[in-house]
Amino acid sequence: MQKLWDISPAIHAGAPVFPGDTPYQQQWCATIAPGCPVNVSAITMSPHVGAHADAPLHYDAQGAAVGELPLAPFLGPCRVVHAIGCGALITWEHIAHAVDANLPPRVLVRTYAQAPVQWDGQLTAYAPDTIARLADRGVLLIGIDTASIDPADSKTLDSHQVIRRRGLRVLENLVLDDVPEGDYELIALPLKLTSADASPVRAVLRAL
Repeated sequence: MQKLWDISPAIHAGAPVFPGDTPYQQQWCATIAPGCPVNVSAITMSPHVGAHADAPLHYDAQGAAVGELPLAPFLGPCRVVHAIGCGALITWEHIAHAVDANLPPRVLVRTYAQAPVQWDGQLTAYAPDTIARLADRGVLLIGIDTASIDPADSKTLDSHQVIRRRGLRVLENLVLDDVPEGDYELIALPLKLTSADASPVRAVLRAL
């Protein structure tokens, strides 16, 4: 069997969330007992908890909800690029070593040596120009191991606006700690949430 890398963080009551987002909460509606044969829970959470796909609706008032998005960008060949400790923004010089004529249409960038277990207000984001240049090379989806492709304190979301204009899809909050640089098959399908601005994904990489 081909090797799989699980690149999704664990989701639980203590999972970090963007300040102001709804954290993961779970309660039991039914538990196994005499007269009840099953456990049934109810969960409440922001769709941006854990590994997730943003929908255009997240950054565009007229944008599509996540359940409307074609699945093709979330499934197929991708390249993992390391830019560990690169600073506030991933610039072109941080990823140029891994960009060539055979670049797959999906690019995931690792910035952490080890994914944090608490909220990181100093997270690394993409420089807008980096996204534009990847789009010029045919990239359909970008991913990152931080909570956002924009700085945590950004009010203009410049990188999100680039993906809006260029029609790219995005994955955030991935865990790439154990993934070597190289090419893989990405599988990270969002749920068919018909009115939501994002969806959790169970993101995995499979050896080619």
